[in-house]
Amino acid sequence: MLSVIIPAYNEQENIENTEKVISGILEKAGIEYEMIFVDDGSSDSTWEIIDRLTDKNPSVRGLHFSRNFGKEGAIFAGLRRCTGDCAVVIDCDLQHPPELIPEMVKLHEQGFEVVEAVKASRGKESFVYKIFAKWFYGIMKKSSNVDLDRASDFKLMDRKVIDALNDLPERITFFRALSSWVGFKSTKIEFEVAPRNAGTTKWKFGKLVSFALNNITSFTNFPMQLVTALGMIFFVFAVILGIQSLVRFFSGTAQEGFTTVYLVILLAASMIMIGLGVIGYYMSKIYEEIKFRPRYIVSIDTKDKERKENNAANGENG
Repeated sequence: MLSVIIPAYNEQENIENTEKVISGILEKAGIEYEMIFVDDGSSDSTWEIIDRLTDKNPSVRGLHFSRNFGKEGAIFAGLRRCTGDCAVVIDCDLQHPPELIPEMVKLHEQGFEVVEAVKASRGKESFVYKIFAKWFYGIMKKSSNVDLDRASDFKLMDRKVIDALNDLPERITFFRALSSWVGFKSTKIEFEVAPRNAGTTKWKFGKLVSFALNNITSFTNFPMQLVTALGMIFFVFAVILGIQSLVRFFSGTAQEGFTTVYLVILLAASMIMIGLGVIGYYMSKIYEEIKFRPRYIVSIDTKDKERKENNAANGENG
């Protein structure tokens, strides 16, 4: 059986169409499936629509978070509760083409344990977004040897991969990188990014910056290495400046004043503060990890509701 995991946050315009399109494709291909919508604490009617769909389609299951925990939490909640032999993670807005799912299942049947859908192009993204993405993925590749260029969250994983991801103890997760980091036999399939079916993107620039910082610091120590490298550069600069000052002093050409001293002090102080800021950021991440709070809290699981209704019905019949 295939599990289809669909994170959703304020996607009331897309839920019904997404369920209709994906179920139609899978039923036509003769693929047994369960569809898990994970409502990430939406403030619109997303959960009410998911709840209605579970009554109409027994293959649909809904998870509702107690508040907004983020897409990473929604993905891992779906992975934790899915029951399929393999699972596909796909966006709710259908920018990931569901028509590829049967082909991904065939590749899984051929022995591939991870089938990654990669972007043939970045679609209609803004110039700033493309530059930001290139910078982010460049840092990830150089610092962690995980190539995320053209990568997406749209991928199929075997049960062994799902179990490996669920066994990871860390609280701060980056699904796109971790699903590559765990290894296993994998292959790639290209897709064109489709326009959103409805609604607007929830990824504003500030949220993207925060997302990038969290994932860079949770997956690599590159910022600390960068501070060390800058410290070495400024050390070389200080040595050269010191030699120059001594030469001028003994040759009698040294200029009066403290401009150079002020400049060196300001540069040194700036580097120290930046270094302390980076160290403090990593310490905050360590603090978050050692508290060992859950990645998410599921307030409603329609499977539990269905189980209670069945128990009540059986009690009445008894």
